[in-house]
Amino acid sequence: METQNQSAVGRVREVGDARRQPRFKIQVKIRIRSRTGEVLEGETVDISESGISAMLKIEVPLGELVELAFTLPFGQVKIYAMVRQRSAFRYGFQFVESNGTDEVIHATCSHLSVEQSLLGEP
Repeated sequence: METQNQSAVGRVREVGDARRQPRFKIQVKIRIRSRTGEVLEGETVDISESGISAMLKIEVPLGELVELAFTLPFGQVKIYAMVRQRSAFRYGFQFVESNGTDEVIHATCSHLSVEQSLLGEP
């Protein structure tokens, strides 16, 4: 995984200010694999096309490159991400090399945008 991590770091997406991406509430199980091979499990809170946030019970260092695996309504996602934020047990991950999962994430965000706007959610 070390070689993959090094190549993924070199291809971090240029997304400008990631907070400008609309976020959509979604709760699904997520697995996080660290560089050491440790696997953590949690639950997502929200998603955007540039990242995802999740609640975790175990600490993950800020700046660490991790592999995320989760299932969205439009398919399974396995993607590398950088740990960008932490607030108590909530972590923010910025997606890096997508390995072809952009379409699944985009379709899910589009669907959630319509669904949540009909429900009057922000």
